[in-house]
Amino acid sequence: MKSNKEKAETYPHFGLPHRAVRNRGALIAAAIFCLVTLFLAGCGKNNAAPPPPGPPDVLFVNVEQRDVPIYGEWVATLDGYTNAQIQPQVSGYLIKQDYSEGSYVHKDQVLFEIDPRPFQAILDQAKGQLAQAQGQLAQAEAQLGLANINVKRDTPLAKARAIAQSQLDNDIQTQAADQAQIQTAKAAIESSKAAIEQASLNLGFTKVRSLIDGIAGTATVQVGNLVSTSAVLTTVSRVNPIKAFFPISEQEYLAVAGKIRQGNQTDFLREKNPVPLQLTLANGDVFPHEGRIIFTDRQVNPQTGTIQVAGTFPNPGNLLRPGQFGRIRARTAFHKRALLIPQRAVTELQGRYQVAVLQPDNKVDIRDVKVGSRVGSMWVINGGLQASDRVISEGVGKVRQGQTVNPKPDGTKPGDEQASMNELQGN
Repeated sequence: MKSNKEKAETYPHFGLPHRAVRNRGALIAAAIFCLVTLFLAGCGKNNAAPPPPGPPDVLFVNVEQRDVPIYGEWVATLDGYTNAQIQPQVSGYLIKQDYSEGSYVHKDQVLFEIDPRPFQAILDQAKGQLAQAQGQLAQAEAQLGLANINVKRDTPLAKARAIAQSQLDNDIQTQAADQAQIQTAKAAIESSKAAIEQASLNLGFTKVRSLIDGIAGTATVQVGNLVSTSAVLTTVSRVNPIKAFFPISEQEYLAVAGKIRQGNQTDFLREKNPVPLQLTLANGDVFPHEGRIIFTDRQVNPQTGTIQVAGTFPNPGNLLRPGQFGRIRARTAFHKRALLIPQRAVTELQGRYQVAVLQPDNKVDIRDVKVGSRVGSMWVINGGLQASDRVISEGVGKVRQGQTVNPKPDGTKPGDEQASMNELQGN
Protein backbone atom coordinates (compact mmCIF):
# COMPACT_ATOMS: atom_id res chain seq x y z
CA MET A 1 0.00 0.00 0.00
CA LYS A 2 1.08 3.58 -0.79
CA SER A 3 2.01 5.91 1.94
CA ASN A 4 0.32 9.22 2.41
CA LYS A 5 3.28 11.02 0.84
CA GLU A 6 3.11 8.92 -2.28
CA LYS A 7 -0.64 9.47 -2.57
CA ALA A 8 -0.11 13.22 -2.31
CA GLU A 9 2.39 13.17 -5.15
CA THR A 10 0.05 11.06 -7.34
CA TYR A 11 -3.21 12.91 -6.59
CA PRO A 12 -2.83 16.69 -6.28
CA HIS A 13 -6.06 17.05 -4.31
CA PHE A 14 -5.13 14.37 -1.75
CA GLY A 15 -5.05 15.73 1.72
CA LEU A 16 -6.97 18.97 0.82
CA PRO A 17 -10.03 19.74 2.80
CA HIS A 18 -13.31 18.57 1.20
CA ARG A 19 -14.75 22.11 1.13
CA ALA A 20 -11.83 23.49 -0.86
CA VAL A 21 -12.29 20.88 -3.53
CA ARG A 22 -15.97 21.72 -3.86
CA ASN A 23 -15.30 25.49 -4.16
CA ARG A 24 -12.78 24.98 -6.93
CA GLY A 25 -15.25 22.88 -9.00
CA ALA A 26 -17.90 25.58 -8.63
CA LEU A 27 -15.54 28.23 -9.98
CA ILE A 28 -14.72 26.11 -13.01
CA ALA A 29 -18.44 25.52 -13.74
CA ALA A 30 -19.17 29.25 -13.45
CA ALA A 31 -16.38 30.08 -15.90
CA ILE A 32 -17.70 27.57 -18.44
CA PHE A 33 -21.24 29.00 -18.09
CA CYS A 34 -19.99 32.54 -18.78
CA LEU A 35 -18.10 31.45 -21.87
CA VAL A 36 -21.15 29.62 -23.25
CA THR A 37 -23.38 32.64 -22.55
CA LEU A 38 -21.01 35.02 -24.37
CA PHE A 39 -20.73 32.66 -27.34
CA LEU A 40 -24.49 32.32 -27.67
CA ALA A 41 -24.93 36.07 -27.38
CA GLY A 42 -22.41 36.64 -30.20
CA CYS A 43 -24.09 34.10 -32.49
CA GLY A 44 -27.46 35.67 -31.89
CA LYS A 45 -26.09 39.10 -32.88
CA ASN A 46 -24.62 37.83 -36.19
CA ASN A 47 -27.84 36.06 -37.23
CA ALA A 48 -30.03 39.14 -36.79
CA ALA A 49 -32.00 40.02 -40.03
CA PRO A 50 -30.89 43.29 -41.79
CA PRO A 51 -33.48 46.05 -42.15
CA PRO A 52 -35.53 45.85 -45.41
CA PRO A 53 -34.17 48.04 -48.32
CA GLY A 54 -36.07 51.11 -49.40
CA PRO A 55 -37.49 51.75 -52.91
CA PRO A 56 -34.76 51.94 -55.58
CA ASP A 57 -33.81 55.32 -56.97
CA VAL A 58 -34.63 55.92 -60.66
CA LEU A 59 -34.54 58.88 -63.04
CA PHE A 60 -37.57 59.78 -65.11
CA VAL A 61 -38.47 62.10 -67.97
CA ASN A 62 -41.80 63.44 -69.12
CA VAL A 63 -42.95 62.35 -72.55
CA GLU A 64 -42.14 65.21 -74.92
CA GLN A 65 -44.67 66.22 -77.57
CA ARG A 66 -43.64 68.45 -80.46
CA ASP A 67 -43.46 68.70 -84.25
CA VAL A 68 -40.34 67.01 -85.57
CA PRO A 69 -38.85 66.54 -89.04
CA ILE A 70 -37.91 62.96 -89.88
CA TYR A 71 -34.59 62.41 -91.62
CA GLY A 72 -33.16 59.46 -93.49
CA GLU A 73 -29.50 58.54 -93.85
CA TRP A 74 -27.88 56.46 -96.56
CA VAL A 75 -24.38 55.49 -97.67
CA ALA A 76 -23.41 57.38 -100.84
CA THR A 77 -20.78 56.84 -103.51
CA LEU A 78 -19.47 59.86 -105.40
CA ASP A 79 -18.95 59.87 -109.15
CA GLY A 80 -18.13 62.44 -111.77
CA TYR A 81 -21.03 64.37 -113.21
CA THR A 82 -19.65 63.32 -116.60
CA ASN A 83 -16.98 60.66 -117.11
CA ALA A 84 -15.40 60.57 -120.56
CA GLN A 85 -13.20 57.65 -121.52
CA ILE A 86 -10.52 58.95 -123.87
CA GLN A 87 -10.01 56.50 -126.73
CA PRO A 88 -8.12 57.07 -130.01
CA GLN A 89 -10.11 57.07 -133.23
CA VAL A 90 -7.15 55.78 -135.25
CA SER A 91 -4.56 53.11 -134.59
CA GLY A 92 -0.88 53.84 -134.44
CA TYR A 93 2.19 54.33 -132.28
CA LEU A 94 1.87 56.78 -129.38
CA ILE A 95 4.63 59.36 -129.69
CA LYS A 96 3.71 61.97 -127.07
CA GLN A 97 1.69 62.63 -123.89
CA ASP A 98 0.71 66.29 -123.69
CA TYR A 99 -0.94 66.56 -120.23
CA SER A 100 0.01 66.04 -116.60
CA GLU A 101 -1.84 63.21 -114.91
CA GLY A 102 -4.37 64.44 -112.35
CA SER A 103 -4.44 67.95 -113.80
CA TYR A 104 -7.43 69.95 -114.93
CA VAL A 105 -7.85 69.90 -118.71
CA HIS A 106 -10.15 71.80 -121.03
CA LYS A 107 -12.35 70.68 -123.87
CA ASP A 108 -10.38 70.11 -127.14
CA GLN A 109 -7.06 70.17 -125.27
CA VAL A 110 -4.57 67.72 -126.82
CA LEU A 111 -3.80 64.87 -124.42
CA PHE A 112 -1.88 62.40 -126.62
CA GLU A 113 -0.31 62.32 -130.08
CA ILE A 114 -0.13 59.36 -132.45
CA ASP A 115 2.48 59.12 -135.23
CA PRO A 116 0.87 61.18 -138.06
CA ARG A 117 3.15 60.16 -140.96
CA PRO A 118 1.08 57.22 -142.27
CA PHE A 119 -2.06 59.37 -142.23
CA GLN A 120 -0.27 62.26 -143.93
CA ALA A 121 0.77 59.90 -146.72
CA ILE A 122 -2.82 58.71 -147.15
CA LEU A 123 -3.99 62.32 -147.34
CA ASP A 124 -1.40 63.15 -149.99
CA GLN A 125 -2.45 60.10 -151.97
CA ALA A 126 -6.10 61.14 -151.83
CA LYS A 127 -5.19 64.62 -153.05
CA GLY A 128 -3.30 63.09 -155.99
CA GLN A 129 -6.30 60.95 -156.89
CA LEU A 130 -8.47 64.06 -156.84
CA ALA A 131 -6.15 65.83 -159.24
CA GLN A 132 -6.16 62.81 -161.53
CA ALA A 133 -9.96 62.65 -161.49
CA GLN A 134 -10.16 66.34 -162.29
CA GLY A 135 -7.83 65.84 -165.26
CA GLN A 136 -9.97 62.97 -166.53
CA LEU A 137 -13.01 65.20 -166.25
CA ALA A 138 -11.37 67.93 -168.31
CA GLN A 139 -10.37 65.40 -170.97
CA ALA A 140 -13.88 63.92 -171.09
CA GLU A 141 -15.42 67.36 -171.37
CA ALA A 142 -13.08 68.19 -174.34
CA GLN A 143 -13.99 64.97 -176.09
CA LEU A 144 -17.66 65.63 -175.51
CA GLY A 145 -17.26 69.07 -177.09
CA LEU A 146 -15.76 67.53 -180.19
CA ALA A 147 -18.51 64.93 -180.34
CA ASN A 148 -21.14 67.64 -180.08
CA ILE A 149 -19.55 69.47 -183.07
CA ASN A 150 -19.50 66.30 -185.15
CA VAL A 151 -23.13 65.51 -184.43
CA LYS A 152 -24.20 69.07 -185.18
CA ARG A 153 -22.30 69.06 -188.47
CA ASP A 154 -23.26 65.60 -189.68
CA THR A 155 -26.96 65.74 -188.85
CA PRO A 156 -28.02 67.94 -191.87
CA LEU A 157 -25.58 66.12 -194.15
CA ALA A 158 -27.11 62.77 -193.25
CA LYS A 159 -30.60 64.14 -193.95
CA ALA A 160 -29.41 65.35 -197.40
CA ARG A 161 -27.85 61.95 -197.94
CA ALA A 162 -24.50 63.67 -198.40
CA ILE A 163 -22.93 61.27 -195.92
CA ALA A 164 -23.85 57.85 -194.78
CA GLN A 165 -26.28 57.53 -191.87
CA SER A 166 -23.81 55.25 -190.14
CA GLN A 167 -21.36 58.10 -189.76
CA LEU A 168 -23.95 60.17 -187.91
CA ASP A 169 -24.77 57.20 -185.76
CA ASN A 170 -21.10 56.85 -184.82
CA ASP A 171 -20.97 60.55 -183.93
CA ILE A 172 -24.02 60.19 -181.68
CA GLN A 173 -22.53 57.09 -179.98
CA THR A 174 -19.25 58.88 -179.37
CA GLN A 175 -21.17 61.83 -177.89
CA ALA A 176 -22.99 59.51 -175.42
CA ALA A 177 -19.74 57.78 -174.44
CA ASP A 178 -18.09 61.12 -173.75
CA GLN A 179 -21.05 62.18 -171.58
CA ALA A 180 -20.73 58.95 -169.58
CA GLN A 181 -17.02 59.57 -169.21
CA ILE A 182 -17.75 62.98 -167.75
CA GLN A 183 -20.13 61.48 -165.17
CA THR A 184 -17.49 58.90 -164.25
CA ALA A 185 -14.89 61.61 -163.83
CA LYS A 186 -17.22 63.68 -161.65
CA ALA A 187 -17.92 60.65 -159.48
CA ALA A 188 -14.19 60.04 -159.16
CA ILE A 189 -13.74 63.63 -158.11
CA GLU A 190 -16.40 63.32 -155.38
CA SER A 191 -14.86 60.07 -154.18
CA SER A 192 -11.45 61.69 -154.08
CA LYS A 193 -12.83 64.62 -152.11
CA ALA A 194 -14.42 62.22 -149.62
CA ALA A 195 -11.12 60.34 -149.33
CA ILE A 196 -9.33 63.62 -148.70
CA GLU A 197 -11.85 64.55 -146.03
CA GLN A 198 -11.50 61.15 -144.33
CA ALA A 199 -7.73 61.31 -144.55
CA SER A 200 -7.80 64.82 -143.08
CA LEU A 201 -9.99 63.62 -140.21
CA ASN A 202 -7.71 60.66 -139.50
CA LEU A 203 -4.71 62.95 -139.56
CA GLY A 204 -6.48 65.20 -137.07
CA PHE A 205 -7.37 62.18 -134.93
CA THR A 206 -3.68 61.55 -134.39
CA LYS A 207 -3.99 64.33 -131.82
CA VAL A 208 -6.20 62.78 -129.11
CA ARG A 209 -8.20 65.55 -127.45
CA SER A 210 -10.37 65.87 -124.37
CA LEU A 211 -14.07 66.08 -125.14
CA ILE A 212 -15.02 67.80 -121.85
CA ASP A 213 -13.61 70.06 -119.18
CA GLY A 214 -12.51 68.08 -116.16
CA ILE A 215 -9.77 66.29 -114.29
CA ALA A 216 -7.69 63.85 -116.34
CA GLY A 217 -6.74 60.60 -114.68
CA THR A 218 -3.72 58.36 -114.92
CA ALA A 219 -2.56 57.39 -118.40
CA THR A 220 -3.10 53.69 -119.04
CA VAL A 221 -0.55 53.51 -121.90
CA GLN A 222 3.01 54.68 -122.33
CA VAL A 223 4.70 56.59 -125.13
CA GLY A 224 5.88 54.10 -127.74
CA ASN A 225 2.97 51.72 -127.34
CA LEU A 226 0.94 50.65 -130.34
CA VAL A 227 -2.65 51.67 -129.55
CA SER A 228 -5.87 50.68 -131.25
CA THR A 229 -9.28 52.30 -131.33
CA SER A 230 -10.47 49.98 -128.51
CA ALA A 231 -7.79 51.16 -126.07
CA VAL A 232 -8.73 53.52 -123.23
CA LEU A 233 -5.89 55.99 -122.84
CA THR A 234 -7.26 57.81 -119.77
CA THR A 235 -10.49 59.12 -118.25
CA VAL A 236 -11.56 62.73 -117.81
CA SER A 237 -14.20 63.47 -115.18
CA ARG A 238 -16.23 66.60 -114.70
CA VAL A 239 -16.40 66.95 -110.91
CA ASN A 240 -18.01 70.36 -110.46
CA PRO A 241 -20.81 69.63 -109.84
CA ILE A 242 -20.37 66.05 -108.71
CA LYS A 243 -22.90 63.24 -108.45
CA ALA A 244 -23.69 61.20 -105.34
CA PHE A 245 -25.44 57.85 -105.79
CA PHE A 246 -27.20 56.27 -102.82
CA PRO A 247 -29.68 53.37 -102.56
CA ILE A 248 -32.90 53.61 -100.56
CA SER A 249 -34.90 50.57 -99.57
CA GLU A 250 -38.12 49.62 -101.29
CA GLN A 251 -39.97 50.18 -98.00
CA GLU A 252 -38.63 53.73 -97.70
CA TYR A 253 -39.55 54.45 -101.29
CA LEU A 254 -43.12 53.18 -100.80
CA ALA A 255 -43.46 55.14 -97.54
CA VAL A 256 -42.45 58.37 -99.26
CA ALA A 257 -44.65 57.62 -102.26
CA GLY A 258 -47.63 56.92 -99.98
CA LYS A 259 -47.28 60.25 -98.20
CA ILE A 260 -46.98 61.99 -101.54
CA ARG A 261 -50.31 60.50 -102.65
CA GLN A 262 -51.89 61.79 -99.43
CA GLY A 263 -50.82 65.29 -100.38
CA ASN A 264 -49.00 66.05 -97.12
CA GLN A 265 -45.42 65.35 -98.09
CA THR A 266 -42.80 67.05 -100.21
CA ASP A 267 -41.51 64.69 -102.85
CA PHE A 268 -37.81 64.59 -102.11
CA LEU A 269 -37.27 62.15 -104.98
CA ARG A 270 -38.11 64.62 -107.73
CA GLU A 271 -36.10 67.49 -109.10
CA LYS A 272 -39.09 69.84 -109.34
CA ASN A 273 -39.47 69.88 -105.54
CA PRO A 274 -35.84 69.73 -104.41
CA VAL A 275 -35.13 68.78 -100.83
CA PRO A 276 -31.68 69.82 -99.54
CA LEU A 277 -29.19 66.99 -99.17
CA GLN A 278 -26.48 67.00 -96.54
CA LEU A 279 -23.25 65.12 -97.19
CA THR A 280 -21.04 63.85 -94.37
CA LEU A 281 -17.55 62.90 -95.52
CA ALA A 282 -15.53 59.86 -94.46
CA ASN A 283 -13.63 61.87 -91.83
CA GLY A 284 -16.87 63.01 -90.19
CA ASP A 285 -16.86 66.54 -91.60
CA VAL A 286 -20.07 67.90 -93.06
CA PHE A 287 -19.61 69.17 -96.61
CA PRO A 288 -20.41 72.92 -96.55
CA HIS A 289 -22.56 72.90 -99.71
CA GLU A 290 -26.06 71.43 -99.92
CA GLY A 291 -27.06 69.10 -102.73
CA ARG A 292 -30.31 68.15 -104.42
CA ILE A 293 -31.91 65.13 -106.05
CA ILE A 294 -31.58 64.97 -109.84
CA PHE A 295 -33.22 61.63 -110.63
CA THR A 296 -34.41 58.27 -109.32
CA ASP A 297 -33.66 55.08 -111.18
CA ARG A 298 -36.42 53.41 -113.19
CA GLN A 299 -36.42 50.12 -111.28
CA VAL A 300 -35.81 48.40 -107.97
CA ASN A 301 -32.79 46.13 -107.87
CA PRO A 302 -34.29 42.64 -107.36
CA GLN A 303 -31.11 41.38 -105.67
CA THR A 304 -30.79 44.12 -103.03
CA GLY A 305 -34.37 45.38 -102.81
CA THR A 306 -33.21 48.99 -103.20
CA ILE A 307 -33.71 51.71 -105.76
CA GLN A 308 -30.86 53.97 -106.83
CA VAL A 309 -31.15 57.72 -106.27
CA ALA A 310 -28.74 60.30 -107.69
CA GLY A 311 -28.00 63.66 -106.14
CA THR A 312 -25.69 66.45 -107.17
CA PHE A 313 -23.47 68.76 -105.11
CA PRO A 314 -21.57 71.88 -106.11
CA ASN A 315 -17.87 71.18 -105.78
CA PRO A 316 -15.81 74.37 -105.97
CA GLY A 317 -12.12 73.64 -105.67
CA ASN A 318 -12.72 70.03 -106.74
CA LEU A 319 -12.48 68.78 -103.15
CA LEU A 320 -14.79 65.86 -103.82
CA ARG A 321 -13.54 63.17 -106.18
CA PRO A 322 -15.13 60.15 -107.85
CA GLY A 323 -14.99 56.99 -105.75
CA GLN A 324 -15.27 58.71 -102.37
CA PHE A 325 -17.81 57.48 -99.82
CA GLY A 326 -20.01 59.53 -97.54
CA ARG A 327 -23.40 59.64 -95.85
CA ILE A 328 -26.40 61.43 -97.33
CA ARG A 329 -28.95 62.93 -94.95
CA ALA A 330 -32.28 64.28 -96.14
CA ARG A 331 -35.66 65.06 -94.65
CA THR A 332 -38.22 62.47 -95.67
CA ALA A 333 -41.23 63.42 -93.52
CA PHE A 334 -42.59 65.89 -90.96
CA HIS A 335 -44.30 64.37 -87.91
CA LYS A 336 -46.74 66.71 -86.19
CA ARG A 337 -47.32 66.43 -82.42
CA ALA A 338 -45.00 63.48 -82.14
CA LEU A 339 -44.35 61.79 -78.77
CA LEU A 340 -40.63 61.50 -78.00
CA ILE A 341 -38.64 59.79 -75.26
CA PRO A 342 -34.89 59.06 -74.94
CA GLN A 343 -33.72 55.97 -76.73
CA ARG A 344 -32.11 54.71 -73.53
CA ALA A 345 -35.57 54.48 -71.94
CA VAL A 346 -36.66 51.83 -74.47
CA THR A 347 -35.89 48.16 -73.93
CA GLU A 348 -36.01 45.70 -76.80
CA LEU A 349 -36.90 42.11 -75.98
CA GLN A 350 -37.39 39.55 -78.77
CA GLY A 351 -38.66 42.12 -81.22
CA ARG A 352 -40.89 43.83 -78.65
CA TYR A 353 -40.20 47.31 -77.35
CA GLN A 354 -41.03 48.16 -73.75
CA VAL A 355 -40.83 51.18 -71.45
CA ALA A 356 -41.27 51.56 -67.69
CA VAL A 357 -44.00 54.12 -66.93
CA LEU A 358 -44.45 55.72 -63.50
CA GLN A 359 -47.97 55.64 -62.07
CA PRO A 360 -49.19 58.52 -59.87
CA ASP A 361 -48.33 56.44 -56.76
CA ASN A 362 -44.76 55.89 -58.06
CA LYS A 363 -45.41 52.28 -58.97
CA VAL A 364 -43.92 50.87 -62.18
CA ASP A 365 -46.08 49.90 -65.16
CA ILE A 366 -44.16 47.99 -67.87
CA ARG A 367 -45.78 48.75 -71.25
CA ASP A 368 -45.31 47.59 -74.82
CA VAL A 369 -44.87 50.49 -77.21
CA LYS A 370 -44.71 50.96 -80.97
CA VAL A 371 -41.58 52.81 -81.96
CA GLY A 372 -41.14 55.03 -85.00
CA SER A 373 -38.24 57.02 -86.37
CA ARG A 374 -35.19 58.11 -84.42
CA VAL A 375 -34.61 61.83 -83.97
CA GLY A 376 -31.10 62.36 -82.64
CA SER A 377 -30.97 60.54 -79.27
CA MET A 378 -34.77 60.52 -79.04
CA TRP A 379 -37.25 57.96 -80.31
CA VAL A 380 -40.67 58.73 -81.75
CA ILE A 381 -43.34 56.58 -80.08
CA ASN A 382 -46.30 55.82 -82.31
CA GLY A 383 -48.34 53.89 -79.76
CA GLY A 384 -48.49 52.88 -76.08
CA LEU A 385 -47.79 56.26 -74.44
CA GLN A 386 -49.57 59.53 -73.79
CA ALA A 387 -48.20 63.04 -73.54
CA SER A 388 -48.84 63.12 -69.76
CA ASP A 389 -46.83 59.95 -68.97
CA ARG A 390 -43.61 59.82 -66.99
CA VAL A 391 -41.04 57.33 -68.28
CA ILE A 392 -38.07 55.90 -66.40
CA SER A 393 -34.93 56.91 -68.27
CA GLU A 394 -32.26 55.42 -65.97
CA GLY A 395 -32.58 52.39 -63.73
CA VAL A 396 -34.94 50.45 -65.97
CA GLY A 397 -33.01 47.24 -65.47
CA LYS A 398 -33.62 47.10 -61.69
CA VAL A 399 -37.38 47.61 -61.63
CA ARG A 400 -40.29 45.22 -62.16
CA GLN A 401 -44.01 45.44 -62.74
CA GLY A 402 -45.88 47.00 -59.81
CA GLN A 403 -42.74 47.86 -57.87
CA THR A 404 -42.64 51.14 -55.93
CA VAL A 405 -39.65 53.30 -56.75
CA ASN A 406 -38.14 56.59 -55.66
CA PRO A 407 -38.25 58.76 -58.82
CA LYS A 408 -36.01 61.73 -59.47
CA PRO A 409 -36.28 64.12 -62.45
CA ASP A 410 -33.73 63.47 -65.16
CA GLY A 411 -32.20 66.84 -65.98
CA THR A 412 -29.76 65.41 -68.49
CA LYS A 413 -29.62 66.96 -71.92
CA PRO A 414 -30.44 64.58 -74.79
CA GLY A 415 -27.44 62.47 -75.65
CA ASP A 416 -25.62 62.93 -72.29
CA GLU A 417 -26.27 59.43 -70.96
CA GLN A 418 -23.07 59.29 -68.87
CA ALA A 419 -24.08 62.37 -66.88
CA SER A 420 -27.47 60.79 -66.28
CA MET A 421 -25.86 57.64 -64.89
CA ASN A 422 -23.65 59.71 -62.61
CA GLU A 423 -26.69 61.56 -61.28
CA LEU A 424 -28.47 58.28 -60.56
CA GLN A 425 -25.45 56.94 -58.66
CA GLY A 426 -25.09 60.16 -56.69
CA ASN A 427 -21.64 60.99 -58.04
